[in-house]
Amino acid sequence: INAEYGGLKYFSMATSIRGQYNKDKPPFLAFLLETLSKAYLPPIKWTAKKNLDQVELNFYPSKDSLKSELLIAKYFARIEPSLGLYGDTPLSSCEVDLWIDFMNSGVSDSPSLEEKLSEINNHLQIRVYLSGYTLTLADCYAWIKLTQLWDSKISHLHTRYVHLFRWYNYLTSLDAFKEIETKIAESQDKKSKRTAGIYAPLDNAEKGKVVTRFPPEPSGYLHIGHIKAALLNSYYANHYEGVLILRFDDTNPTKEKVEYEESIVQDLKTIGFVAAKTTYTSDYFDNILEVAERLIKQGDAFVDLSTQDEIKLQRANKEPSPYRNTSPEDNMSLWQEMKQGTEKGKNCVLRIKINPADDNGALRDPAIYRCVDMHHARTGDKFKVYPLYDFACPIVDSLEGVTHAMRSSEYHDRNDQYQKIIEITGVRPVIINDFSRLNFTYTLLSKRKLQTFVDKGYVPGWDDPRFPTIQGLLRRGLTVEALKEFITEQGSSKATNLMDINKLWAINRGIIDPIVPRYFALVKKDAVVVDLSGGPSTPTPRTCLLRRTNPSLGTKTMIFYNKILLELEDINLLKPDGEEVTLMNWGNAIFQKYHKDGSGKIVSIDATLNENGDFKATTWKLHWLAQTNDLIDVKLVHFDHLITKEKIVKGENFEDFINPNSRTEIDVWGEPALKSVKAGDKIQFERKGYYRCDSVPTNPGEPYVFFEIPDGHQKKEKKKGIQTEDS
Repeated sequence: INAEYGGLKYFSMATSIRGQYNKDKPPFLAFLLETLSKAYLPPIKWTAKKNLDQVELNFYPSKDSLKSELLIAKYFARIEPSLGLYGDTPLSSCEVDLWIDFMNSGVSDSPSLEEKLSEINNHLQIRVYLSGYTLTLADCYAWIKLTQLWDSKISHLHTRYVHLFRWYNYLTSLDAFKEIETKIAESQDKKSKRTAGIYAPLDNAEKGKVVTRFPPEPSGYLHIGHIKAALLNSYYANHYEGVLILRFDDTNPTKEKVEYEESIVQDLKTIGFVAAKTTYTSDYFDNILEVAERLIKQGDAFVDLSTQDEIKLQRANKEPSPYRNTSPEDNMSLWQEMKQGTEKGKNCVLRIKINPADDNGALRDPAIYRCVDMHHARTGDKFKVYPLYDFACPIVDSLEGVTHAMRSSEYHDRNDQYQKIIEITGVRPVIINDFSRLNFTYTLLSKRKLQTFVDKGYVPGWDDPRFPTIQGLLRRGLTVEALKEFITEQGSSKATNLMDINKLWAINRGIIDPIVPRYFALVKKDAVVVDLSGGPSTPTPRTCLLRRTNPSLGTKTMIFYNKILLELEDINLLKPDGEEVTLMNWGNAIFQKYHKDGSGKIVSIDATLNENGDFKATTWKLHWLAQTNDLIDVKLVHFDHLITKEKIVKGENFEDFINPNSRTEIDVWGEPALKSVKAGDKIQFERKGYYRCDSVPTNPGEPYVFFEIPDGHQKKEKKKGIQTEDS
């Protein structure tokens, strides 16, 4: 507080300053400002500790302290006004604060990152510094934020943001910034070594010559399995300084929608996936058609008039189709029927000749073209025949210069087919790299099955929080950082196993726990009135920290009153003859008399406030609400697995295992401070858990809706009344 309001001389009289910080989260901004102000500071001894919640600077002999990295950095910036690090006028100081606020909101969030970069770039067109004519805390703060993202999200954008890069490179050339850049790089390297999985080198890969591709089909929303494939392709393209292609596999107009394509683009943008170019398989329909006709003419493909059931039986019995030896001329005639979409053509498929008796079912003369008389989003009504993915993929991979095709383990049996098609068609060879498919307990990743959930109304849409889709997971409260860290840990392993998705949520908890504000809420039906003697006779507002261990989150206004509400579940834990408890964020209270109704249920309590009581001596630390008319109407939504079986095996109908109780709702009262919460915000309700605000009221009588965020633990009865770090 003194540092914020001008008590610098008092602090500057300190003969010794000591700082401490979490060893896993070095305060680079504070280090940088300390270096720039070093001539005006006594020597500072820094100590790195484990599990420390925030940075702390202690002054001796006064024993005063500053907490939070930004506050400490501001102190260093103000220690010598002639340096101008906090601006040289009140107006320029305000501008520094504005830039700090600007850089605080959404810079690490991929969807808004480029908007931020563009704004900074435009601002720097005719400027050397962000604020004024000298280096300030605004430059330092922005540089630190961007440096932590530079290699992964920004460095490839140099042609787009010329002025920003000029500013950034100039600052990086300064000695103080060089030193911090090295420390940031070392810290990121340590973190990547702790979290990164093993990425095996690619065969025959050369720097600058590797081309990978991520080919989603726009027939549904991306799920977590797709993200593994996307990030794996991105990793190898970046590692080998090569090219990454995003290719939409739009070969089936019966399933594809513009909605799905748009959602895929949005999801990839969200995770920071940046492709060198975006293409469509339909860009090559003419090329693929030419290859198919060449195969027909040279006797390597035939038109089959067998029914689907007949073909299925032939393949199962390893028998050739009766149409396998049809002449190329007759096949071309039937092919024309297919291309024109005639009734006869619609009953045909084009198959490639490999080996009908092969032990690998994927090589038993697979179909490569079918007739689909439907409008295509990009090619219109030009085609009546469309290639199957397994035929189009190796051809387009070859045409686009792909050097290494990443394919998940579910395609392993079809890898031989991929190579055979390359061999028979004579296109350029492509190296296949397998990686393990993600499989989770109680989770379906099949788009066909997920589509069934949507079509039959088991869920309202693809972004349902119970779905493993990216939009579903993010809506439930997953952070992009946690998603990417989890995927990174998997590496390029080929080993397939069934994982517990709680590991993903445990990573997420570690990320959000230190930074989410805390609020109180009580279940409505269980609210019990406590008449608190010694409490304020009228509702009295007081300012409290949103989180005691993280003051940078700010404050909230709590209402204190001599009539408060507690949850019956908590009261039932107390001794029947009275007990002293701690009311969180207030003090102790001695419970003296319980009033019950005819059934024996406690309906009210008489208690006395003991505000200076020893909270260490109490067993129960309870959250509470003042009984006022401005309590917030809140609906808490809890989710469970969509299916009740850990793993659906082949032959089982997943619809037999749908969980009819996968969504439950609880009506609660929330404290008035919740009015500041916006849709998308993540918070923690004390002693209830982490939640994401899904919606705020738009009409009178509507509640705030919060979705519970899994914490990575197995579902179990929550302990009540335990001491927390913020009690």
